[in-house]
Amino acid sequence: MERNLTLVALFAALIAALALIPQFTLAFGVPITAQSLGVMLCGTVLGSKRGALAVLLFMLLVAIGLPLLAGGRGGLGSFMLPSSGFLIGFPFAAFVTGLIVEKWQGPSLAIVGGVASVIGGIIVLYAFGIAGLAIALDKTLLESAALVTVFIPGDIIKAVLAGLITAALYKARPASVLSRA
Repeated sequence: MERNLTLVALFAALIAALALIPQFTLAFGVPITAQSLGVMLCGTVLGSKRGALAVLLFMLLVAIGLPLLAGGRGGLGSFMLPSSGFLIGFPFAAFVTGLIVEKWQGPSLAIVGGVASVIGGIIVLYAFGIAGLAIALDKTLLESAALVTVFIPGDIIKAVLAGLITAALYKARPASVLSRA
């Protein structure tokens, strides 16, 4: 139990640390950051439940005002921005990513982790992000979907990295990848 709490807190801190990588905010108000890589890793390494808990802890810390989002943002106002759909989708993305890694005992953990990251960390996350953009910007879902296409190449790279990092961690310390425990 203590180990699980420690890992949940550690991965919440990882998501926060990935905000320190310089961001680039697009014209429609959504920044390109490395934090979605942290969300993917929460799922691939910790599994569905622990991964979602790590993201929820991160979101709680943001909600109480800690400046943990890219650009030093934090507080309840962060949940009212054009990017709020992505933020709200973080725990769902981590959960789905982790669930796929837990259930699919596929050919290689790098492939399973990468595919799970694409499904959970891109497709699921984009569903929330597109809905949030449509509401915040008063656009149709199709118009909002067109806006997020700029994120696809970078997010594919993050998904590949998540798979490779998870596989390397599993090779070095199998017991540390809880999604496979």
